[in-house]
Order: sequence, then C-alpha cells, then structure tokens
Amino acid sequence: MSLLQDKVALITGGSRGIGAAIVERYAEQGAKVAFTYRSSAEQADAIVAAISEKGGTAKAYQSDASSFEQAEALVAQVLEDFGQIDILINNAGITQDTLMLRMSEEQWDKVINTNLKSVFNLTKQVLRPMMKNRGGSIINMGSIVGITGNAGQANYAASKAGIIGFSKSIAKEVGSRNIRCNVIAPGFIETDMTDALDEKTKAAYLANIPLRRLGKAEEVADVCVFLGSDMSNYISGQTLSVCGALNT
Repeated sequence: MSLLQDKVALITGGSRGIGAAIVERYAEQGAKVAFTYRSSAEQADAIVAAISEKGGTAKAYQSDASSFEQAEALVAQVLEDFGQIDILINNAGITQDTLMLRMSEEQWDKVINTNLKSVFNLTKQVLRPMMKNRGGSIINMGSIVGITGNAGQANYAASKAGIIGFSKSIAKEVGSRNIRCNVIAPGFIETDMTDALDEKTKAAYLANIPLRRLGKAEEVADVCVFLGSDMSNYISGQTLSVCGALNT
C-alpha cells in the first residue's frame, strides 16, 4: 500500500537536488504533488512529464518562496487546483558562504529571506486550510549546520537554526488541531554542490562521518515520506538528523 495515497503535498524548491528527490518519492508513494521552482523551468517540466508517464500526478509552479505575496498566491492556486493541502515541505534554500568579516548585508539578507522567511511565508498560508481539514504535516528542511554551526556559514547556520525554533513553536501552537511540524536536518548529501568540491575537501568531510560516505538525496526524501505519512502521527516538534552519525 502506498504510504501517501491521495494526500496533496506542496513542496518548495522541487526542481533539483533534494527537492526533486522528494517530489519523485512522494509521487511514487501515491501523493498528488505541487512543487515550486524559481528559474529551472525545463527541469521542472521534465519532472512533471516523468511522473505523468508513470501514472502519477504532479504540477509545477514558478514562485519565489521568499516573497510573502507570491506565497499567498501560490497556496491559493494550489488549493484551487487540488482542493486541499495535507503536507507542506519547506525545502527552498540557498547558500552565500563567506567569513563574517567579508559578509555583506546583501548576502545575509538573501540567505535569511530565502531560507527562513520563506518558511514563515508558506506556513502561515497553509495553516487555515489545514485547520479546516483537521490535520496536516509541515516538514521544514533544516541542516546539521543549524545545530553545530560552521565557519563561513553564519548566515546559513542562523537561517537553519531559526527554522528549528520556528518549528518547535508551530508544533506547540497547532498541535491541538492535529497539525504536526517537524524538521529534517541533512548532513553532507550528494548534490550539485558537493559534486563541485575537490577530492581533498571531500576526503576531509568523509573523515568526520562515521558511516564514511555522503548521504543520498533519496535518503532524505525517505524521511520526508515517513514524516508526511500516518506512520509518524505522534511525532511533532522534532528535528531528525540525516547525517550518517556526523552529529551525535
């Protein structure tokens, strides 16, 4: 039996990397998937086509999650197209890495707005529909860096740490309405970003990971399936690390 059969999921940043893996895994598990992209229209269309060929349901929306107005319009359109939203996955995120001495206000604001403000934007818009539906699951994409910190990533770490505090608060606010809110904190995952690293840097990362390998985007997606499904009905306000024991 499919774990997400007929549930409607809205996933931000779903055209590439971890987001694309989540979209594909959700469709495989029977969910009707709405996902956003900011500029990767060709990739988004290819994902929709691939899911449709397998008999699944997916629709892509061009939207900037950091914009409150666009988030409001997006949720309204998804509700019109699908009738409900059972699961929200706030996955959209960027990095603008540099040491604090060199970090500009623009680099700080861009990361905070894309990574953290977007979570507020989308969560605020889905709460009323979820309350009307008498339930829902909100999954926010954090990072191990939001727990441990990392030199050169003060803006990114702050945004991801903020997501953890935000999610704990939302879990307490709306738990009585049968709405759950959790965080997934990936460690080093194989993506376009890690592919660009030189072998020496990769080796340094691997030396600190007890499982001695990078994670796969699909492994993060599997945890998203669990948190979106009824198998996790009594889990809320938690941060699940997907890191190969890097953070223990």
